[in-house]
Amino acid sequence: MTHTHRTEDMWWFQEGLCIIPVALVLWTTATFIFDYITAVVLRHVDPLVPYISDTGTVAPERCVFGIMLDVSAFLGVATVYVRYKQVQALTDEEESKLHKLNVLGLVLGWTSSFGMCIVANFQKTTLFFMHLVGAILTLGVGALYILVQTLVSLYMQPHVHGKTIFWVRLSIGVWTFASIISMFVSSVIMYSSLPGVDVAHKLHWIPGETGYIPHIISTISEWSLALSFVSFFLTYIRDFQKITLRAEADLRSNHMYDSPHYSITTPLNQSETSPLLAGGI
Repeated sequence: MTHTHRTEDMWWFQEGLCIIPVALVLWTTATFIFDYITAVVLRHVDPLVPYISDTGTVAPERCVFGIMLDVSAFLGVATVYVRYKQVQALTDEEESKLHKLNVLGLVLGWTSSFGMCIVANFQKTTLFFMHLVGAILTLGVGALYILVQTLVSLYMQPHVHGKTIFWVRLSIGVWTFASIISMFVSSVIMYSSLPGVDVAHKLHWIPGETGYIPHIISTISEWSLALSFVSFFLTYIRDFQKITLRAEADLRSNHMYDSPHYSITTPLNQSETSPLLAGGI
């Protein structure tokens, strides 16, 4: 069967490496939805727009939240790396600005993924400071990653792709930063209106009480921010259909013994190349 026929027989998510951003989006969305449903059913949080972190604060959902979000972080690392390699392959050596932005994007993306691990494993009611650091790395640095990738898209059009993908990513970037500003301002107002209250441990709110309105605005902004992140990685799906990474094993010896007594003179195939993640999985 020819390569053309094989490609035609594939499902769309089997083409190239687009399964990685697809898995990232689906898994992360499932994480948020599953934890929300579990926390509401067990009455650990209020049904009306709780903080995402609040849905993963109390056992048993916090255990599942940690595991699932760690998997999301791993998928985030993989997605960021594939994007880096793709831009690197499509960029000429003399385009130093693009190369620098590409490396910066890799660092920011991996930092954001590491922050996700911190958020997953340090609940806000246990170590609030570490949870806050993780949230800043995930959301703040993640927003910078979106900005950098939007700039990369700007400089790569029209010779690599059209203007449409740039405008889509720019729109999501504006959405992301608007959500961050809204969340920050409303959170400051909420905390300032509740002096002496341990807001980090406050999982239930009564409509009309002091700080309720800025709390709702803050939680809506957080969910909006999470949705903007998920939406951004959806823009990678078509790009990732056009790339496959390969791993090469280069043998330095034809045996596994330490002693030269076991040296084998029979010629062997000294290298092996296979897809790192094949489309036909």
